[in-house]
Amino acid sequence: MTLNLPLMENNITREDLDRVINYLQQDNPILTQSTNVHLFEDEWSRWLGVKYSVFVNSGSSANQLTMAALRIRYPEGGEVIVPPLTWVSDIAAVIQAGFTPIFADIDPYHLGMDTHEVLKAINHQTRAVFITHVQGFNALTDELLEGLKEKKVLLIEDVCESHGATHRGRKLGSFGWASNFSFYYAHHMSTIEGGMLCTNDHDLYQTFRMLRSHGMVRESNDQLFKERYQLNFPDLNPDFIFAFPGYNVRNTEIGAILGRNQLKHLDKNNRVRNQNLQIFLTHLDSSKYKTEFRLEGCSNYAFNLILREANDGLVDRLMQILRSEKVEFRRGSAGGGNQLRQPYLRKTFGELYLSFPNVDHIHFYGFYIGNFPSLNSEKILKLCELLNKIN
Repeated sequence: MTLNLPLMENNITREDLDRVINYLQQDNPILTQSTNVHLFEDEWSRWLGVKYSVFVNSGSSANQLTMAALRIRYPEGGEVIVPPLTWVSDIAAVIQAGFTPIFADIDPYHLGMDTHEVLKAINHQTRAVFITHVQGFNALTDELLEGLKEKKVLLIEDVCESHGATHRGRKLGSFGWASNFSFYYAHHMSTIEGGMLCTNDHDLYQTFRMLRSHGMVRESNDQLFKERYQLNFPDLNPDFIFAFPGYNVRNTEIGAILGRNQLKHLDKNNRVRNQNLQIFLTHLDSSKYKTEFRLEGCSNYAFNLILREANDGLVDRLMQILRSEKVEFRRGSAGGGNQLRQPYLRKTFGELYLSFPNVDHIHFYGFYIGNFPSLNSEKILKLCELLNKIN
């Protein structure tokens, strides 16, 4: 019998669906952004430990709005430091907003950008560091936070794969000028499609609210903020003042109902995920596979399977066995590996991808395999046994 291990299972429960059905059974339920969206934003802010959150239709939209807000702050443009190991939308958002992406290699211990590489890349053109917390690992260091504060460079956190992970006991996503989360199906919790922007900056929060809905000033919930626009533009209908060339990336009441219910179980589910990871790493052959990762503050997203040494033959045999056992996997780990090898970047940056050996090792010799709360320990042990036998 095959292992039959998907990347995700049962991420939207019967209870979640029943909440949605109950809502839909009332007379004339509001389906567009309304009360449940606002409640979900407030509940998420309290859980994360930030002042403000804005619910949108995807983590990618959260990336895009963050970069749009950064461009409003820096209309002259500049540079944003990003990792080559991340999801495409992070780097795409930087480019689409008119900034130049500057790349820093990763630290194999946590798969996020190496602190020393980031600090070395900062110059007078640097506007922000857009860090990705890869697959549940904490990529922050005290040295990085202190260095950015000293150099007055903004930190933006991509926490799309790391809900609930922490640095020194404080949740990731509460450190930066802004942070982005994704609620896509395969992530720690799901609203089917969805994302969240988070910040402690009041003006940035108002900007996010407006950017989410066509740049309309009426989307601000700060009355004084709205009145300033109304006074400056008396010739305009107060309900139709467009402050920015914004977007329409709102989410729905259905997504918010799912999110509110899933949030109640998130911490418990994260504990199970971390327990699963411990079983996996403890029973994996450490002479063949990398098992030393930064686990303090981790909120595991998936089992990282990284060959200790480059071995093309072993990789081919590994993929063949996993496919035959119907074990779903992703080669290259987060985002398909080294983004600089992708056509959208290679046409601009050429062979720059060769300058990032740590990411390139993940690209060719790294994988992730699904981890989820309903995964039982027996299946994890069988997976390790299978992997350890491959030579």
